[in-house]
Amino acid sequence: MAAADDRAMLSGFYRLRPAERIDRLIDAGVLSGDEAATLAGSGYVLTRAAADRMIENVIGVFGLPLGLVTGVVVDERHYVVPFVVEEPSIVAAASAAAKLAARHGGFRTGADDLLAIGQIELRGVRDRDAARRHLAEADRAIRDAVDAVHPNMVRRGGGVRRVDVRDGADVSRLVVHLVVDTCDAMGANLINSQCEAVAPLLAELANAEAGLRILSNYCDEALVSATMRVPAAALATRAMSGEEVRDAIVSANQFAATDAYRAVTHNKGVMNGIDPIALATGNDWRAIEAAAHAYAARNGSYRSLTEWRVSDDGDLEGRLELPMKVGTVGGTLAANPGARFGLAVLGIERAEELARVMVAVGLGQNFSALRALATHGIQRGHMRLHARSVVASIGVPAEQADAVTAALVASGEIKAWKAKELFRAIRAETSANGRGEAAAGKIIVAGEHAVVHGHRAVAVPIPDALSVRIEPASEQVRILIPAWQVRRELRREQGGLDAVVYTLLDRLGLTDVAIDVHVDARYPPGIGLGGSASLAVGLIRALNTHFRLELDDAAVNEHAYAAECLAHGRASGIDNTLAVYGRPLVYRRDLGAAGIEWLDPARDFELLVAVAASVQPTRRMVEQVAALHEALPVPTTGLMREIDTIAAASADALRAGKLAELGRLMNLNQGLLNALGVSTAELEMLCQIARDHGAWGAKLTGGGGGGAIIAVCDPDAQAAVRRQFEQRSIQHFAVPVAGLNRS
Repeated sequence: MAAADDRAMLSGFYRLRPAERIDRLIDAGVLSGDEAATLAGSGYVLTRAAADRMIENVIGVFGLPLGLVTGVVVDERHYVVPFVVEEPSIVAAASAAAKLAARHGGFRTGADDLLAIGQIELRGVRDRDAARRHLAEADRAIRDAVDAVHPNMVRRGGGVRRVDVRDGADVSRLVVHLVVDTCDAMGANLINSQCEAVAPLLAELANAEAGLRILSNYCDEALVSATMRVPAAALATRAMSGEEVRDAIVSANQFAATDAYRAVTHNKGVMNGIDPIALATGNDWRAIEAAAHAYAARNGSYRSLTEWRVSDDGDLEGRLELPMKVGTVGGTLAANPGARFGLAVLGIERAEELARVMVAVGLGQNFSALRALATHGIQRGHMRLHARSVVASIGVPAEQADAVTAALVASGEIKAWKAKELFRAIRAETSANGRGEAAAGKIIVAGEHAVVHGHRAVAVPIPDALSVRIEPASEQVRILIPAWQVRRELRREQGGLDAVVYTLLDRLGLTDVAIDVHVDARYPPGIGLGGSASLAVGLIRALNTHFRLELDDAAVNEHAYAAECLAHGRASGIDNTLAVYGRPLVYRRDLGAAGIEWLDPARDFELLVAVAASVQPTRRMVEQVAALHEALPVPTTGLMREIDTIAAASADALRAGKLAELGRLMNLNQGLLNALGVSTAELEMLCQIARDHGAWGAKLTGGGGGGAIIAVCDPDAQAAVRRQFEQRSIQHFAVPVAGLNRS
């Protein structure tokens, strides 16, 4: 797809959460619906089978973050540029440079014909002059032989452009260069085939022996340059004038031009902008790196690839030139859906255009690094981005992430423990100011399905699983849940979420309101963690605050239970109770309020949650168990009584802080749930992975049929279990469980 000028800027893109960014890209026309759906799922990841066809000894695939640099203007065209990179600050630096360059005309580029070179070594040459003469006389025949290897490339306008003969290191050696236009292919395999095919002819003409015959990655016949120009005034900071920043950048570049130790790091900064695009578009970043560094040493000493100078009118001018042979077609590209997606986002079909964009972004990346070094130093930006990563790792909701990040940077302690401390303080302040109404999620530790039939279940809350805030709207009711890919108007006549929301509005006497419902959800929906109940409770509380309904927790719970019954049929009531009160409990639905027994674990611990690829609606699983119970009442009643016994023992284990015993009980519970038919092969596999690597116990949680499992681990083993999930690309997270010690 082409990235049109009015779609590529995407201001404020970095402030959005990933799901919101995808929505923004759809609205801007950068992504299609199918592409967005793929990104929202597993993304553009190679299957293991596809990987096995690409390299040898495959055991899996390896992931890296995929980001976007927006607003890149190259030769007056706007681009959205994909970056595949793991290092913090690179995307931010490229984005900042692109934004500044765009305000002052963008990047300008130039390019040669972008030719590739194949080498044939001729050894044992007896008479170099005669050999050169014979090769020159046969130039036409040699070129015809080269072109005959790939006639389709010739028909596309490519083919051999020159045959050059170079002296080797000694008098008995010549090196023949085939200089070839490979069109939009990188051309390694094409060139290698041509070298192999023509080597016997060359050896015969030179009365020599054919030695090595292979592509050269030093593609100095494919030079691409980029320039950018920034007025000095645009470089000013609070502490430095624009002229001071300009001169400091020029001085830093001069340092790299004369000192190899500085030049290596300087040029690494250039490649920070080029390699991520090469990866995102399926190109050979190793070949690009090798050619760039060889070009940096072309005059006998290694020096900077860029040149920064002061123009006659005082502006800062930068220029980057380096070899850049890339491809937009070819076998590896065709086999890699991620590479095809990267090219589609760029809107690029021609290899020359891709090369120009890559060199332009490399120049911008170098500018950002030099500006940081020349002003506040490189570390400040790194620390800010590191702080953001730490904040993300502890699960801070998007609406509070910026505040927690800023506070973390200000504290000087970029540590997870400090981020958690700051998050608790900011969350308390936010709640006090009424900026969002929170609701807990739930994890059933023991007792699924049996609880629907009157038996006990033990459950613990997921603190602040989501929060909801209400804003007035001009018409209708809209709900926006970026993390769940939900952003639409609700309709009374529809079922599902629409019916639940309108039922709650009607129950609360808010029939004709027009509102926007903003939901910040921390966990995926539909995986047995009480997402629907959390949403109902958060919505009721937000409506209660916004419209001053003066509902107490008991009333909130009553309305939420009604919503749960509408969503799931025969609801147990445990989900909404956990969502409202946010306390560990033992629950029996048939006893009403008397069926709630608050539970205080003796010690803090974490439950590890791993998410399955498949899900089933809770209603369907409840109905399935009910049908089994009706068909086989005696054995299923026995199974449910055993689950009840395990639930009681699990509550005792929590009260006593006996987590290893709790794990063994969870394993027994899982066996009984499997007997009820609510487990799956995938859930069993996830449980076994956890147990095999140190978990005391593991079981499904929630309705089953997919969704998620929980594991309780020895703290020393939990990291090993998480590594196993990470290696298998299994989504997982830890949920803290605290002893509340309330009377």
